[in-house]
Amino acid sequence: MPRANDEVAGLLHELAVMTEIEEGSRQSFRARAYHNAVRAVKATNRDVTTMSFEELTSIKGIGKAIANKILEFAETGTMKKLEELRATYPRGQQELMQVPGLGPKTISLLYDVLGVSDVASLQEAIEAGKLRELPGLGEKTEENLKEALDRLELTSGERRTPIAQVLPLAREVVADLSEVDGVERVAYAGSLRRFRDTIRDIDVLVASASPSAVMEAFVGLPLVRDVQGRGDTKASVLTFDGMQIDLRVVPPERFGAALLYFTGSKEHNIRLRERALQRGWTLNEYALAELVEDDEGTASAGEEVAAETEEGIYAALDLAWIPPEMREDDGEIELAEGRDLPEFAEVADLRGDLHDHSNWSGDGKASMEAMIAGSRERGLDYLAFTDHAENLTINGLSRPAMLDQRRRLRELQEQTPDLHLLHGAELNIGIDGSLDYDAEFLAGFDWLVASVHSHFRRPADEQTARVIAAIRHPSVTAIGHLTGRRVGKRPGIELDVGAVLDAAAETGVAIEINCNLDRLDAPAEIVREGARRGVTFVISTDAHSVRELDYAVNGIRQARRGWLPKDQIANTRDIESFLQWVDDVRAAK
Repeated sequence: MPRANDEVAGLLHELAVMTEIEEGSRQSFRARAYHNAVRAVKATNRDVTTMSFEELTSIKGIGKAIANKILEFAETGTMKKLEELRATYPRGQQELMQVPGLGPKTISLLYDVLGVSDVASLQEAIEAGKLRELPGLGEKTEENLKEALDRLELTSGERRTPIAQVLPLAREVVADLSEVDGVERVAYAGSLRRFRDTIRDIDVLVASASPSAVMEAFVGLPLVRDVQGRGDTKASVLTFDGMQIDLRVVPPERFGAALLYFTGSKEHNIRLRERALQRGWTLNEYALAELVEDDEGTASAGEEVAAETEEGIYAALDLAWIPPEMREDDGEIELAEGRDLPEFAEVADLRGDLHDHSNWSGDGKASMEAMIAGSRERGLDYLAFTDHAENLTINGLSRPAMLDQRRRLRELQEQTPDLHLLHGAELNIGIDGSLDYDAEFLAGFDWLVASVHSHFRRPADEQTARVIAAIRHPSVTAIGHLTGRRVGKRPGIELDVGAVLDAAAETGVAIEINCNLDRLDAPAEIVREGARRGVTFVISTDAHSVRELDYAVNGIRQARRGWLPKDQIANTRDIESFLQWVDDVRAAK
């Protein structure tokens, strides 16, 4: 997807949220129109800022009013309506929309009566027992909101933003700065490079011998609202949505040391510095260098040992290079010392995608033909269509529709001999562990993903029982987005994780790593525990459009964060080995 589409989609999403607040309803017609347009822009492979009015309105989900707003942005770099809403509604109110149990009307009531304008003031009002005094709320509402804030970690004292909002922004900044004359390398660092679920701010590093040109370009980016500070080689800005971005320009020969230092984590860096000191060296953001003392015993950096690349620094410290996603001082140093790091998968190692939607179900944006073409372009060997089943009433397919889709897929298979097509479904796991359709009908599918889509607040024992029931079903081959979480928006269901992983290991059923940044589910800590217990995983894009097939890289990074070896990922296998594995899983149950 063109970078401009990411930016347009972000602005339309902001418009949608602010419109919900303005109109006091999540079901506002205009807000839903903006949300539909976000999905349409994200699914479009052309740069929407270069398209005509007629071309824009020909895209399903983009009406005349929104087309005009996109044209306005293409011409002026902004949208007047968005600027008006930004001036009216503070950033904090948008953050409150992420809190489960808070709707636009309640947010307006809290603001008008109690002056609640952000998460911090909401927390204060809850602690003071003020919400229970308002009409339509009460003590139970206070308890539920307090639990939601705690589970989403929104009360930690620092603002953290979901990675789904941050990563596209960082990529945009990196791409823009890479086009500046004299720039040799650009990268984002910090917790974003470590692929944390939520991010406090964005660190960007640039290797250039011409820092002044980089500074000018950075503070002049269209996304910059305020310049917080600017020096010769450092600058800090705030974007229109309140994200802080810190830039540092370093000489190209020191880029590796700076990237290592600013990636972190702090604990990982401390361990590396200790290792350097043991060798009589010092390690900082400038270089790994010899440690020398003058006649008065004052220590300082002497001759450089390594600085240009991270790999060179790790090698000098007698360590294998450690992927950024592992750098949390949780045993990775010891593994690197013994050259025992897992063999991780790369995107090219994924031979198939096993959770994909088409426009046969309500939320798919592309035809099966388009998804097939996109998969072939990406070099895949197999592809599973897993449109929603009948129990998800809004988007699901009836039995006759599923059979019609299967017949069409078999026809397409004859036309596509180089891509093995699997007819599957994404089943809904009921609160009692029941699934869509009967056992005989389910046995006719090539591949079945079962997922939780509702009843997220049930007790842990009930949630555990429902998921294990799905795992033990004779035809289920994978559990999709295990916890059902939406990062920064909805906490996952409570589970006895050990019991679920043991059931998966026993049956051979795969646990999915969902590549959508909004989910990244299973979470990294569950992936790591599953890897330890011998669970098989699949990395699936959950693509609803062709471009979302590119989400695979997110799953690869989540797998690294979970220390998952390549040989425990089922869809790194060739088609023959994969199909044999599916048969073995089903036969074992």
